Amino acid sequence: MRELTIFYDGTCPLCVKEMTTLTKRDTAKRIATVDIYSEDFAQYPTIDANEANTILHALDADGNLILGLDVTHQAWRLVGMGWLYAPLRWPIIKPLADKLYLVFAKNRYRISYWLTGRSRCDNGVCRK
Repeated sequence: MRELTIFYDGTCPLCVKEMTTLTKRDTAKRIATVDIYSEDFAQYPTIDANEANTILHALDADGNLILGLDVTHQAWRLVGMGWLYAPLRWPIIKPLADKLYLVFAKNRYRISYWLTGRSRCDNGVCRK
């Protein structure tokens, strides 16, 4: 098992873009990414697909569940860029950041369309 296994929505253009960028930066291969709509997801029966579709899920090397922005921070930390997301984990900012993340997650298709011009991805191809 890698240091972090991230379960993401492979139909979300922004999610796919972030996982692609993260994978490219992960030259030490410390992170695995698993699309919750892929056949590979069946290898992780302890992860509920509906929950993982609501909030980003990951497992660390010890099998501990990590959620939301904690996943994002941990992932980018593993590729040497955790400083970008560290402020979102500061105690004074964390509660608000976590609430805003849930709003983002709920509206990720609309936000993806606004930012990328793509609303959905299928088999790695994102379309309008």
